[in-house]
Amino acid sequence: MTGEKLIQRRYFLAALGGGLAASHAVQAAGVSLTLAEAKRYHIFLQGVRQQALALGIPKDIVDAALALAKKPNQNVLRLDRHQPEFTLTWAQYRERVLGAARLSEGQKIYRKIKHVVVPLSARYRCDSAVIMGIWGLESGFGVKQGRYNVIDALATLAFDGRRAPFFRSELMNAFKILAMRKISPSALQGSYAGAMGQVQFMPSAYLKYGVDGSGDRRCDIWNTPADVFASIANYLSNNGWRRGEPWGEEVAVPLGINGHFVTLGAQKSRYGQERPVAEWSAMGVRPVQNKRFVAPQGKGALLQPDGPGGQAFLVYRNFHAIRTYNPSDYYALAVGMLGDKMALNLQG
Repeated sequence: MTGEKLIQRRYFLAALGGGLAASHAVQAAGVSLTLAEAKRYHIFLQGVRQQALALGIPKDIVDAALALAKKPNQNVLRLDRHQPEFTLTWAQYRERVLGAARLSEGQKIYRKIKHVVVPLSARYRCDSAVIMGIWGLESGFGVKQGRYNVIDALATLAFDGRRAPFFRSELMNAFKILAMRKISPSALQGSYAGAMGQVQFMPSAYLKYGVDGSGDRRCDIWNTPADVFASIANYLSNNGWRRGEPWGEEVAVPLGINGHFVTLGAQKSRYGQERPVAEWSAMGVRPVQNKRFVAPQGKGALLQPDGPGGQAFLVYRNFHAIRTYNPSDYYALAVGMLGDKMALNLQG
């Protein structure tokens, strides 16, 4: 997901009789965990257990899941504390995520699974190109799903304190998924932050938007392509996607037409005023890839991710639907462009 400047926090050895604490430190991934810290984590897990049981999660599931989270996962903490601040320009990001290798691989895969993804996209009122774009960016078309146990990762992050309420809530949602008895605690795998499967849903998103696309009465976003595609489509269609409409397009902008841009927090979103496409055309804005605008009767906002003088786009309402999946202009642009290129290749 999009970057935020993280608060760095370190554990220190508690003073349990001077040097006695240090002599009893437990080593995990090169980080010391004191007996006091271990005891605090044990108490924390007891609270988690009681909360899960109070929600009606079966005891055997709670016990099996928490057996995978006996101590804070130091690799999770290391990754959480040392995420790089997002400083790439759009041009640098585009070069990194829209390389020829990714596009070529995506085109091959799209050709093989088009008969699956296209009908599912129609069923859930979405479009196959954007589904492929999200699948490609989120997990490299299913290859990179994360190698962390979700219960272990979420328990660690809920205990650590950074956004503890959020991660604790997601931990309870993960227990709810296990209570369906469609997947075992050990098989609940994802990223270090708890995002799961080929779609990288947090547990709450899985519960709300995960659907069975294959007809086997379970939603397997880890191994079943039909469930992956249906779940992405269901997410987007429930967050504003309009089937058959474009997300946006690259445009050429005359000098001096930069609009009244606003900055939206850390995302540095540089939108101009939303105007009818006919007005942008009258101002000299021109489509780059086509002779005509892809939405000549619609409304669009001018987006210049690297500021005036850089690459420019007119973005339409489906662009904002992509941003609900990941609130980054760069991400939404990359998803749209990757999907469009794969779809164009199949049409040619």
